[in-house]
Amino acid sequence: MMHLFHTVSQECSRITTERYSTSFSSAIKLLHRDLRKPIYNIYGFVRFADEIVDTFHEHDKQSLLAEFRSETFIAIGRGISINPILQSFQLTVNQYGIDHNLIHAFFNSMEMDLGKTKYDTAGYEEYIYGSAEVVGLMCLYIFCEGNRQLFEQLKPAAQSLGAAFQKVNFLRDLKADYKELNRTYFPEVDFKNFTADTKAQIEKDIAADFHAAYKGIGQLPIKARFGVYVAYKYYMSLFKKIKRTEPSALLSCRIRIPNYSKAFIVVRAGLRRQFNIL
Repeated sequence: MMHLFHTVSQECSRITTERYSTSFSSAIKLLHRDLRKPIYNIYGFVRFADEIVDTFHEHDKQSLLAEFRSETFIAIGRGISINPILQSFQLTVNQYGIDHNLIHAFFNSMEMDLGKTKYDTAGYEEYIYGSAEVVGLMCLYIFCEGNRQLFEQLKPAAQSLGAAFQKVNFLRDLKADYKELNRTYFPEVDFKNFTADTKAQIEKDIAADFHAAYKGIGQLPIKARFGVYVAYKYYMSLFKKIKRTEPSALLSCRIRIPNYSKAFIVVRAGLRRQFNIL
């Protein structure tokens, strides 16, 4: 019966991923079967923490996040939780030996979202590390399946990919973050006067992250490479669309990639894999 409880818990993480992010869930399905459940388990955990700070406005978010943090480490220490999201996450953390410092850094960034509305460069870098780069590193633990040498080799690329994804999210979600949540993540940027030059500087930084990340994708184990490459191409496609969008438009709408474009990305990626050029 314990196996059934594990299965039900991990199904909750999978459903959470599929309901909240069609792009990520599609990319996860392209990973080797062995890697899918633990990646779902990480995304479900991250998603729930993010929901606390972004959505639960009518509740005591600070207390809820503090309780979630405490319950997370209790679950990891005990090896059990009646919260299915934490149960599936602790299974993954304990199975793959994920560094607890990454989880602490993640919660630190989530706590920053509760109070900070503007960031200087140091705060911005700290937030990016905890909210995105550490998630890439958690996933890398799974992709490397215990190969510590490979993990250390690919660590910078994994951090760059996480940072690129997060920064693209910031641009995509400008309207919600700035106008609805009163958050300004990019340091020294005045969104009341958001110019093409300022936008270009942000895009230059993101392009550098994508470039650094791509160097590592081809070195990933074969089980992970195709799914990660597709996620990379999804976000590159979104990034290119954002680059073509006027600054003022980013503050009035959320940029999306249509499903037919995503399907085309998968087909092209499949052809690259078939001809051994991935």
